[in-house]
Amino acid sequence: MLRHYRALHENKEATGATPRNATRKQELDELLVNLVVKDTQPFSIVDGVGFKAFVAKLDPNYVLPTRQALKAMVEEKFESAKQKAKAKVGEVAAVSLTTDMWTFMNMDAYLAVMCHFLDDKARLNTVLLGVQSFPQSHTAENIACVKKSMMEEWGISNKVTCVVTDGAPNMVACVRELKLRHHICVAHTMNLVVKKSLDQHPVLSGIQAKAWKLVGYCRSSTTVKEKLSQVQRHLGLQELKLMQEVETRWNSTYLMLQRLMELREPVGAALAGLQTDIPILTSEEFEIVRGCLSLLIPFYHATVELSAEETVSASKVIPLLKVLEQSLQEEMAKPAPPASHEN
Repeated sequence: MLRHYRALHENKEATGATPRNATRKQELDELLVNLVVKDTQPFSIVDGVGFKAFVAKLDPNYVLPTRQALKAMVEEKFESAKQKAKAKVGEVAAVSLTTDMWTFMNMDAYLAVMCHFLDDKARLNTVLLGVQSFPQSHTAENIACVKKSMMEEWGISNKVTCVVTDGAPNMVACVRELKLRHHICVAHTMNLVVKKSLDQHPVLSGIQAKAWKLVGYCRSSTTVKEKLSQVQRHLGLQELKLMQEVETRWNSTYLMLQRLMELREPVGAALAGLQTDIPILTSEEFEIVRGCLSLLIPFYHATVELSAEETVSASKVIPLLKVLEQSLQEEMAKPAPPASHEN
């Protein structure tokens, strides 16, 4: 009996299978899974020589799982989180959905559906129902079929009180196909309004295109980037980088022009003496940008406010529209700036 106990104890020590070691192993495995999930790390991280050395230095007794084992643990955590989310959704009587479709850089299309509801303490909750690859044609019928399948899987087919989408015709027709109440996203509508307004103003469109080209050149040239950093350090300024706009997001245009205005002098100094045909904005054009930013800043803040996830944004729509209306009236009441004679 004594020999048997000693043999068993020696075997546990050799394999690290003592209760204490097993608990420690489980804790570290869970932290590794969280690292991969929260920091969007690849499963191959466990194969990295540097990562292995780092972990071994922290805890020599911890044996990293294989890539396949790590993948299985992440999938297990996903299923566990999904079941908890399903149970939470199952407790509520009504939900609303937001959905969007986009095309990734490699031209693969994806459809995302999110569910929103109030819990028993009146706190807003959001659950991602799924992000699904969408290789089929983007017709209303196909989109409706996928959404219907998601609603059935999550057991909310009879709980959906409203669906919020952009104003694309296929999205509008999709919700009509599902026979659900529909609202078009106010932030998306605001994005279209501002973009259309900018596009219809020839002077602003020209300045926007000129700024886009200038920023693109400055961001792609290592020489200009280094000179821009040097100038900012020399002037005792915080080192900032120019920001490029994204075509589908008007607020990125606002941020591009705002940063260009902020770095007006450093950019001019960085480009001075360089042989380039990239045109720099004139003083008159910068004044137009200044006025444009003054007009658009309320729209920018309204867009940010409507994009918040932890507040009920629908309750903010009317107050925000009133604020925007008042801001526009105040801008229109301002005296026109004196005409410039700059060539």
